[in-house]
Amino acid sequence: MLKEQMEKIYRTLPTDKIPWNLEAVPDILQDIVKTESIKPCKVIELGCGVGTYVRYFSSKGFDATGVDFSDSALALARDSALKKGAHCRFIAADVLGEMTEVQDTFDFAYDWELLHHIFPQDRERYIHTVYQLLNPGGHYLSVCFSEEDPRFGGTEKYRKTSLDTLLYVSSEDEIENLVKPLFEIKEIKTVDIKGKGGFHTAIYAFLRKREDN
Repeated sequence: MLKEQMEKIYRTLPTDKIPWNLEAVPDILQDIVKTESIKPCKVIELGCGVGTYVRYFSSKGFDATGVDFSDSALALARDSALKKGAHCRFIAADVLGEMTEVQDTFDFAYDWELLHHIFPQDRERYIHTVYQLLNPGGHYLSVCFSEEDPRFGGTEKYRKTSLDTLLYVSSEDEIENLVKPLFEIKEIKTVDIKGKGGFHTAIYAFLRKREDN
């Protein structure tokens, strides 16, 4: 269902009309590079859309790969990378599938506002996939909608957007309990993220792969 919805969105809407598609790279991602919290390495974005952030990491010296299950999004990503001379890769794969299409392992993985599209029954499987993609000592960053955000219908955990997609919003405790079996928690906090419609509230989790699993 979600795959079909996303494919339709990327196929039919101009990219500037897609709410989450921003040309400006979020400050959080820029700060990771500027502060050298993550130095140039092999990085993968899960749910990369049209690849803006993948291109950014590539421009900063990272060996960057993006994954998405929308062929239309990836076509836009590859076309933009070609036009801008960005040296990065894009792979068609479902992050809730086996991910056999991705043959490499990585030092840094991140998902930017993807996790709220993954519902509780699928989250442990997804987090295990991220764990498997990372090299020993690798880092993982996840940013997703917080239940404290009043948008999309207020206080319910499941909320429907104007594009008819369904989101599951999280608390800090939920994210902590989800990731701590596999990851050392370096920081989990609630942050305000600037989007097209103003600021929204999100959960930020910066993690390191445990080596005792």
